[in-house]
Amino acid sequence: QVQLVESGGGLVQAGGSLRLSCAASGRTFNGYWMAWFRQAPGKERQFVAAIRWSGSSTAYAESVKGRFTISRDNAKNTGYLQMNSLKPEDTALYYCATGLKMSVDYSAYDYWGQGTQVTVSS
Repeated sequence: QVQLVESGGGLVQAGGSLRLSCAASGRTFNGYWMAWFRQAPGKERQFVAAIRWSGSSTAYAESVKGRFTISRDNAKNTGYLQMNSLKPEDTALYYCATGLKMSVDYSAYDYWGQGTQVTVSS
């Protein structure tokens, strides 16, 4: 059974940083993509970034390019999202997900974590 568990969210002031983690278990993820999405109250789930579990390919939403960095540690089966220069509009519930193809559409991903809250105060 695949499990994704996010951690690392919290409350931070604008301009601050947070590092989210996504611990994956239950299968091997060779050939899969890991992605981060976020959802603010009353808004649709939004793509943030994605990375292949094997290889170096990455993708970012325009709104986070240059501020967020996605990475993974295959030995630990853990993905990360380093978030710098945070803005109040980054406030959301952040989810990690994994699937066989990279897509900005959340329906393309097969497995999801429960989410971790990020709140950025102004």
